[in-house]
Amino acid sequence: MANKKVENFLYEELTYKIRGCAFVVYRELGNGHKEKVYQGALAEELKNKNIEFKKEFRIEVFYKNKKVGTYVPDMVIEDEIVLEIKAKPNLHRGDIQQFWQYLKGTKYRLGLLINFGSWPRVQIIRRIN
Repeated sequence: MANKKVENFLYEELTYKIRGCAFVVYRELGNGHKEKVYQGALAEELKNKNIEFKKEFRIEVFYKNKKVGTYVPDMVIEDEIVLEIKAKPNLHRGDIQQFWQYLKGTKYRLGLLINFGSWPRVQIIRRIN
């Protein structure tokens, strides 16, 4: 079966660049650090690639068009992608479900959950809202 190009891959180029930055950070630091360390290192890589981001940016969460709270993800990339960082040996279903619920309550269409604590490689979960 021949590989088919996926059409209309949401934020394809930006997602590819973010993933590349995450891989560089993981190669350099490995696993075993706290989330804040990975957040700082990833911020440096994003700056090096001229990718705009906001750290711990407050996002309003809505229910039936009413604001019901706020969500503070680790980063928002180019006002398009919500990024959450973990540093756990394994992501649990609850981690993924919580991330999905946060994303669903916002205006953002794409989220990346990046786990630097896994071994032997960084784990990246992509969710579309």
